[in-house]
Amino acid sequence: MERTNVVRIALIFALALWSNGPAHAAQITILVNQGALSGVRDLAAGFEKASGHKVVIDFVGLPEQAEKINTDAPGDVVVNFMPAFEDLIKRNKVVGSVVEFARAGNGVAVKAGAPKPDISTPEAFKRAMLDAKSIGHTRVGTGPFNTTMFKKLGIYDQIKDKIKIIEGKLVAEAVADGDVEIGIQQTNVIQPVAGSVYLGPLPPALMEYGAVGIGLLTASKQPEVATAFIKFMADPANAGLLKKGDMEPPLH
Repeated sequence: MERTNVVRIALIFALALWSNGPAHAAQITILVNQGALSGVRDLAAGFEKASGHKVVIDFVGLPEQAEKINTDAPGDVVVNFMPAFEDLIKRNKVVGSVVEFARAGNGVAVKAGAPKPDISTPEAFKRAMLDAKSIGHTRVGTGPFNTTMFKKLGIYDQIKDKIKIIEGKLVAEAVADGDVEIGIQQTNVIQPVAGSVYLGPLPPALMEYGAVGIGLLTASKQPEVATAFIKFMADPANAGLLKKGDMEPPLH
């Protein structure tokens, strides 16, 4: 009889562990593009460890992300630059409050083995741009900040003919491939890329940040878990995970 009771108790204990284990964990999908992927990866891993839930990162380009949202493809949360959410809310693709959880500025890269110009001050950066044979950046994300910056420095008219808009690849890849001599892109995207060397971020006086947010998709099948994930992403206590991906928490 005693042996039977011991076995019964062991079975009850095992069933209790099973009922609280991964079999009852939820799975959510986050739609994210290149601009925030590095920070999202570490935050998602942290949330999985803390909650026991599974986070699937659906990494796609901006056109593909828009298509998924427009067709209500499976997904629970979406990450994008803050201005993009106005339209998503208006069209009822995102519900509730959009939370700003990160920001990212631009950094500079050159080809591995090439001279490394000084970019530590606005004047040094200005000289580097004037001396460069070609300059590459994108027209999306933080890319448009560069035109404003060049005009602020008073050099846009002097360098506009050697600026190349990079599409279809990372700016640092274009640098590594020899398409351009010097490249500018988000600090968390421009590094690390094989064949290129990251010089560092823009001087603080020239830095402009893109605000990145996260919102709950109307199509979510796990809104409670997704909402908990959004709170985790924005919690200042988790800023260290964000910084691992070379992004920064918002100032507020």
